[in-house]
Amino acid sequence: MESTSSVNGERSLPKLLSTLELSMHPSTFVFLTFPPSTDPPSGLFQQMMFREAEGLTVISTLESAEEHGLSYTFPSRMITCEVHSSLEAVGFIAEMGRVLAEHDLGVNPVSGFYHDHLFIRVGGEQDAVAALKAMALRAKSQLEKHA
Repeated sequence: MESTSSVNGERSLPKLLSTLELSMHPSTFVFLTFPPSTDPPSGLFQQMMFREAEGLTVISTLESAEEHGLSYTFPSRMITCEVHSSLEAVGFIAEMGRVLAEHDLGVNPVSGFYHDHLFIRVGGEQDAVAALKAMALRAKSQLEKHA
C-alpha cells in the first residue's frame, strides 16, 4: 500500500533548494564493480549496492576496498543533502548537477529514502560545497522575494 504521509519528504523545488544544508562524510569513498551474479567479499563495507545487467556496483570506503585488496575507481567524498527530499521531487538533483557542471565538477548522485548524496571526486569537494551553498542562498533570496 502506498503511503501519502509527510514522511515521504519535500517535493517543492524552491523549498528544497532554499533550505539545503550540506554535510560531508569524513571518509573517502570508491566505486567497485563485480561480475554479474557475484556478491562482494564478506566484511566489505557497503555504503550502496546496485545490480545492473553488466555487474554489481558497490560504493565502499577506500579503507575497506584496500583492506580487501580490491581494484576501485573514482575516489570521492560523499556530500549529504540534509533536507528530506521526496523520491518524487522534480529537478532537485538536476539543479545541483547543473550548478556543479558550471564549476566543471562531475557528480555521481545517489538518492536514499530520506536524503540525496553527492559523490564528488576527491579534490573537488570544497568547491562543490561552496557552489551548492551559493545556490541555496540564491534560492532562499528568490523565495523571500516572492513571499
